[in-house]
Amino acid sequence: MSYEAVFFDLDNTLYPYPPCNAAGKRAALAVLREAGYELDREAFDDAYATARREAKREVRGTAASHDRHIYFKRVLRRHAGVHDAETALAVGDAYWEEYRDEMTLCDGVESALDALREAGVAVAVVTNLTTRVQLAKLTRLGIDDRVDRLVTSEEVGREKPSALPFATALSAFDLRPSEALVVGDNVDADIAGGNAVGADTAYFAADGDDAPADLAGDRRPDYRLSEVAEATEVVL
Repeated sequence: MSYEAVFFDLDNTLYPYPPCNAAGKRAALAVLREAGYELDREAFDDAYATARREAKREVRGTAASHDRHIYFKRVLRRHAGVHDAETALAVGDAYWEEYRDEMTLCDGVESALDALREAGVAVAVVTNLTTRVQLAKLTRLGIDDRVDRLVTSEEVGREKPSALPFATALSAFDLRPSEALVVGDNVDADIAGGNAVGADTAYFAADGDDAPADLAGDRRPDYRLSEVAEATEVVL
């Protein structure tokens, strides 16, 4: 099969997500304590999980459902019953700063992107979350010069698995769905979304998590990759 473009997910596809999230949460808790809020780790984790769950329920399907500043604003309200804009901002900023400092590319990402570029294959990052945060991640990872387009759910107004983020990337390159390969770690967002729009899909999780073997229908990937570099074998 010949492809003209590869659409990569970003989080937990081009780099491992769990260590970054853990580092960000440690930094957030430290800033909360410095601001005078007394939380142990268990209380913080519970408040954070509740705030995250509420946000995802109330603004489901939008980029705002991932916004850490929203989470921490709600943590303060839940824990202390206060509105504290200065601390919520500082905590959210600390989370993302430490998160980015922890980011490292998966093995083979740079060489894979270079090989795709050399072969004339376009590369897009198609991702949920807010544009500013994802721009900062691409900059931190040092691969922005190897990416032709970034499409975020915030800018198109719909989250994967909606067809809109994928259709936006296809339109940018004037391609048909059959000419693109979607690579991602989330079977509901990346695989189902890519399949639904008519593109071929490849499952890869940077944290080593394997997709269930019995996936069917729109959630079944056409390929399963053990490393990012294998995408070039599929494409080229």
